[in-house]
Amino acid sequence: MTDAIDPKFLEIFPAWLGQLGSDAEALGAIVAGDSADAVKRHAVASLNYLFKSLDLIPDGVEDLGYLDDAFVLRVSAAQAVAETPEAREGVLERLAADVVAIEEFLGDDYARIEGYVRGLAGGAARGRTVDEVLSGPLSRGSFVTEVNAWAAEYAAPAFAREMKTVLKLRAFLHARLP
Repeated sequence: MTDAIDPKFLEIFPAWLGQLGSDAEALGAIVAGDSADAVKRHAVASLNYLFKSLDLIPDGVEDLGYLDDAFVLRVSAAQAVAETPEAREGVLERLAADVVAIEEFLGDDYARIEGYVRGLAGGAARGRTVDEVLSGPLSRGSFVTEVNAWAAEYAAPAFAREMKTVLKLRAFLHARLP
């Protein structure tokens, strides 16, 4: 991991924080819609991660915690696009395109986040697994309602546009990724 960080991330990351709520809503619409099961699985896994993360974000590092979520949504979207041809449009394609910036930012740690995100399909948050969410229209509907409620209340946290902020984010992710 190199210490040199491109200052462009001081513009990119606040933008991702600003659209996190709408990105979550768009992924919720995929879960509610008629997308392929594999695509829905990626969307649910990343949104479930977001909910799990919300319960763990300590006061004072909301920007780092929410950026972690924004990274996971994008990496998961890239995996869905790579695996499912019909996912190559709309929000998934837009989110997947941002992975180039994540790869550049994380360098050698990108493989770690990619592996971690791939494993999220087997995880659970708030008492529900990905399989449970996908088990039927009622469970998907309840999940999407919760996603939309969160997205409606979400307000992007302040992001100090200083190099020390992105250095702290990189160190946070380096220490946290398995």
